[in-house]
Amino acid sequence: MTYQRYLVTGGAGFIGSHFLHLLLRERPQAQVAMLDKLTYAGNPANLGDLLADPRFQWIRGDITEQRLVEAICREFNVEVLVNFAAESHVDRSLIEADSFIHTDIVGTYALLEVASRWPLARYTQISTDEVYGEVLSGAADEEAPLAPRSPYSASKGAADLLVHGYTERHGLDSIIVRGSNNFGPAQYPEKFLPLCITNALEGLPLPIYGDGLQMRDWIYVEDFCAGILTAIEHGSAGAVYNVGAGTPRTNIEVARHLLRRLGRGEELIEYVSDRPGHDRRYSIDSTKLRGLGWTPQHEFWPAIDQTIAWYQEHRDWWEPIRSSFEFRRWWRRNYEERAIPSPESSVLSPGGSPTGTGDLGLGT
Repeated sequence: MTYQRYLVTGGAGFIGSHFLHLLLRERPQAQVAMLDKLTYAGNPANLGDLLADPRFQWIRGDITEQRLVEAICREFNVEVLVNFAAESHVDRSLIEADSFIHTDIVGTYALLEVASRWPLARYTQISTDEVYGEVLSGAADEEAPLAPRSPYSASKGAADLLVHGYTERHGLDSIIVRGSNNFGPAQYPEKFLPLCITNALEGLPLPIYGDGLQMRDWIYVEDFCAGILTAIEHGSAGAVYNVGAGTPRTNIEVARHLLRRLGRGEELIEYVSDRPGHDRRYSIDSTKLRGLGWTPQHEFWPAIDQTIAWYQEHRDWWEPIRSSFEFRRWWRRNYEERAIPSPESSVLSPGGSPTGTGDLGLGT
């Protein structure tokens, strides 16, 4: 079933902005309101030409503000609410978990409270494969138990359980979509791939956690967004859908590929102490969603190369982020114990010229 009136939360972030572009491109009749607080990873530049699209309305605010959310639902007569709003970086959750509790759990609760009072046609919770924890063999399907191993994944798992509880208690028409590791253009450069790419472009070392053999099931962001839309329009009420491309690769394999692609040598790889409780392997079974007609359209390595090319061509997007106070503050808090120099002593110094080796580290 197709819908026309959407409220998308967290739409100025990486995945949310890609979903907005796909939705308004593929569903020309859609009318979309977006609610975003614009925390550090929210970027209006991600919205591009949508800002001038008459079908699109942007409201700045916090998803925990129930009166605001309810007013938006009333004004736009919202049929479908899609919740992308979340703190999403594992490394950050290890040192500042409070923001994850606030946004991922309290924020989801607030949205569900509104959803329980407003006659939504469908509530959609965007989740993650990390709620299943380590999957050392095989692949987790939607019936696998939740076993999160970080504050981030625990907050997302708690949000999923809240959705289930409100669905059972209030008869809410909801779906939960759990994606594997997304990559693509305009991903905030604290995450593994964009940080790895931008480091290499600057000729800086690529610190790799542990032995680099952590395995992730990578999916191109446009394929994930297409999977979300498929689940919204064709999924069953109360169901969970995994969205993975089935392309597992180790971190070190991906890092070596992008170094070759950028003409850099492997001497830039630098192994550093591992993240506490670092999940070794993720893998999800997407058979259920494929049964609705979805299939990924992008092959892994060509999509990686497209992503690398985007960062090469859009320095004006990522260089200001890397030189920002917020990015440098996070860097100091996350990496100083690993004895990696801070960005102030590197190409990210206020003068903008190299002053040292300035390693920048990686996190997925």
